Amino acid sequence: MREKVYLETTVISYLTAWRSPQLLMAAHQEATRIWWDEQKNRFDIFTSEAVIEEASGGDPEAVQRRLSVLEGIPELDITDNVRDLAKSLLANTPLPEKAQIDALHIAVATVHGMDYLLTWNCRHIANATFRHRIDTVCESAGYQAPVLCTPLELMEE
Repeated sequence: MREKVYLETTVISYLTAWRSPQLLMAAHQEATRIWWDEQKNRFDIFTSEAVIEEASGGDPEAVQRRLSVLEGIPELDITDNVRDLAKSLLANTPLPEKAQIDALHIAVATVHGMDYLLTWNCRHIANATFRHRIDTVCESAGYQAPVLCTPLELMEE
């Protein structure tokens, strides 16, 4: 059985954006493209309505590029269990109130049993200082949180 990956919006944005003049951002974009071209076929890929909604905002040309990449990727439902876990994550971890959508991404991936949540959001999602608290909240709710990681961390040699 193949491992399951939830794609958070930043991965899609980095994949489809014009190359950034900022060195670190450009490196992350390139790593995302490499992961997409060389690694993604090792996994079953999923997204959610929350990703579609976030990807639908902004410049119309950028929106079109993001949505075309997301086309055909199965969407995980945002259920009451997902909403409840997201609320618990906001209440019981260092996630700030403004990170509601980030908590929702973690909750979607967790409730639906994803092995990985792939993101470039290292402030609120793939943040090692939050990880233990996120795991504890998910376990208290009866779930196992996925590995929260960047494309760089989810590559085989």
